[in-house]
Amino acid sequence: MTISNIPLSILDLAPIVTGGSPAHSFRNTLDLAQHAEKWGYHRYWVAEHHNMPGIASSATSVVIGYIAAGTEKIRVGSGGIMLPNHAPLVIAEQFGTLESMYPGRIDLGLGRAPGSDQVAARALRRGLGSNGEDFPEQLKELRHYFNPTEEGRGIMPRAVPGEGLDVPIWLLGSSGFSAQLAGHHGLPFAFASHFAPDFLVPALKLYRDSFRPSSVLDKPYAMAGINVIAADTDEAAAYLATSQEQAFLNLIRGRMGQLNPPVDTMDGLWTEQEKMMVRKQLSFTISGTKATVKEKLNAIIEETGVDELIVVSQIYDHNARLRSFELLAELMSEDRT
Repeated sequence: MTISNIPLSILDLAPIVTGGSPAHSFRNTLDLAQHAEKWGYHRYWVAEHHNMPGIASSATSVVIGYIAAGTEKIRVGSGGIMLPNHAPLVIAEQFGTLESMYPGRIDLGLGRAPGSDQVAARALRRGLGSNGEDFPEQLKELRHYFNPTEEGRGIMPRAVPGEGLDVPIWLLGSSGFSAQLAGHHGLPFAFASHFAPDFLVPALKLYRDSFRPSSVLDKPYAMAGINVIAADTDEAAAYLATSQEQAFLNLIRGRMGQLNPPVDTMDGLWTEQEKMMVRKQLSFTISGTKATVKEKLNAIIEETGVDELIVVSQIYDHNARLRSFELLAELMSEDRT
């Protein structure tokens, strides 16, 4: 398998750049989604994060509706909804509503992490009594709302909209827990290798080894998140990538902020130890020209055997971000002709 014969998708963290605003971020998100649809990307996902000044997609379901309303055919979904933050009935109703409005286009990717720090997690989960350990039970409850079983009828409420609708559920993860759970239930699985690369290959093996055919899938279907920053030269791409490196450096230091503009060099901004830590977390990051990106993406596909890639591009300048995804789309097109 190569980049020429697997789907490519986009995970947009809806970055709020230094000097920008959430309103500006949302306009850029919709613009990118519209271009992505034109360029042939398969799906467009946004992620739930809270208490993060640099990410605008905290009200994930609302953002999905905004994107779906401004596009026509690209699949739109969550990468993901952090289910322990919510009552499963509410998520079933929200995504049932989205699927009713935009039929055949909505994905529901689920994670069990808080998508935030502990302070925000406590505020979000107040009264829910959930710390993520009951994720399998929450998943079972959520799936019931879409497809009620006789066992639950008369005991559990009905999700309206939601009941009887086919909203594809994905499990997302950065460890083996969700990989094994996805395999056990015969669900598609997406691994967050764009920020947790070390466990990708073992998690995929665990997913495939534990997979049981289901009414959803008759064989495993796995997707991996990859950071890609493409430009017309390798030097330009490396320059753009320093915004992402600054963001990860801030995470390591426990500082939350907006996405900074690129810099000529990271020397002086990080220590050697911090440099090693950032580079380790970003080991599934590709920056360069189309030729560089093609070579490295194909190597990842060959190593992992993934069925789909979902691309993250944390780039400060919106036009440069558009250009990065356009170059990747050109690569897809060239290889498929």
